[in-house]
Amino acid sequence: MENKEEQKKKVAKAYEKYADQFTPKPKYFANCVRAFLSGGIICLIALFLSNSFIANDMNKDTAGSFVTIILICTAQLLTGIGVFDSIAKFAGAGVIVPITGFANSMVAPAIEFKKEGLVLGTGAKLFSLAGPVLVCGISAATVIGMIYWVIERFF
Repeated sequence: MENKEEQKKKVAKAYEKYADQFTPKPKYFANCVRAFLSGGIICLIALFLSNSFIANDMNKDTAGSFVTIILICTAQLLTGIGVFDSIAKFAGAGVIVPITGFANSMVAPAIEFKKEGLVLGTGAKLFSLAGPVLVCGISAATVIGMIYWVIERFF
């Protein structure tokens, strides 16, 4: 006679096998190609904008700043009108990994909670997802900068 634990394991395995029949299989190669192409298109647009700014007598650093601002504002606008999620569903990591994904992660929670008010809704939720990323990035940059300073100063 089987004990209850063995019966539970058999039922769980049978259910897992049954559920696998209906679970769609991810298309890894197609997803990678779409992410690569969409990320490449974003980079191509950014490079075109940067080169256009530089061709109009703007220095390289300023042009880079303007391109970054344009990418962030475009992602925020697309998130605000509800288009970014559709693009991200198709393109995957191609639009999520660049700075456009960061802009989306800041705006989406703020829009979702705007009904709770300007301060407690939008203001409080603006950094709910991006906040930990900022804290981690700034902390890591500070530690690395201090290590670099110590190495340069004493070695």
